[in-house]
Amino acid sequence: MQRWTPRVTDLAGGLQVRRALPVAARRSVGPFVFFDHFGPVSLAPDADTDVGPHPHIGLATVTYLFEGGFLHRDSLGTVQDIAPGAVNWMTAGRGIVHSERTPDAQWGQVRRLHGLQLWVALPLDAEQGEPSFQHVAAEDIPQGAIDGADVRVLVGEAFGLRSPVRTASPTLYLDVELPAGVPWTLPRLAEEMAVYSPTECIELAGEMLPTGEMALVTGADGALLRAALPTRVIVIGGMPLEPRLMWWNFVASDRALIERAADRWAARDFEPIPGETEGLLMPPRPLHPGV
Repeated sequence: MQRWTPRVTDLAGGLQVRRALPVAARRSVGPFVFFDHFGPVSLAPDADTDVGPHPHIGLATVTYLFEGGFLHRDSLGTVQDIAPGAVNWMTAGRGIVHSERTPDAQWGQVRRLHGLQLWVALPLDAEQGEPSFQHVAAEDIPQGAIDGADVRVLVGEAFGLRSPVRTASPTLYLDVELPAGVPWTLPRLAEEMAVYSPTECIELAGEMLPTGEMALVTGADGALLRAALPTRVIVIGGMPLEPRLMWWNFVASDRALIERAADRWAARDFEPIPGETEGLLMPPRPLHPGV
């Protein structure tokens, strides 16, 4: 089994983030170049987990919550409450700025937070396209009982179910709730696929995959999954990705695009978020953005 352990970072208020992509062992799975798992955690009333305005190019962000909430704002003028079970897909294209903040109603009280944020690299013909935002409410995500498991098709198509999220390339993103002790077959749904269990260890093709680790599905016919306790398994995948450069919040096929985006952010040349004037500081630039 090809598996790897995420890098763990402690943020404000006791919030812990596990980054499963990119890591030294694996830079991408299909078009997914970034996979952050945060929580589960109970945050103190004064815990500040807000992320202020910051830019992106060349990618789409995908936010999916199990618990808690965010308030999303962006330079398109979008203001969207992000709730558990909904899918929020923001296409950066040639450039977008957004912020993620605690909803006003949740300030001043203990609040739960648990979820995932992923980045999808856009295909070459779309990486400099127009920015956009999609919100699909939890009740509009297709869901079905498949051989005893409850499957939500967040992005893409599987088991005769198709997500309404519009993508620029074939993309697979599933939330599978496995019952305890029941073997379940995950078929080969994409050329590259990986699984991640955020809450419990699972058995994958006869080997144990610890909680919070990611593994490739290498079998030509997929893999048999089993969990001793009821748990959820996240499945991501798609076509193998052409080489990409990634630095800070920018993803591109050409270093010049990253340099240009960095120059634009330094000059405050991105379209701002209406009503928000500040912006995150950009880290020092490396000589060569990483692939």
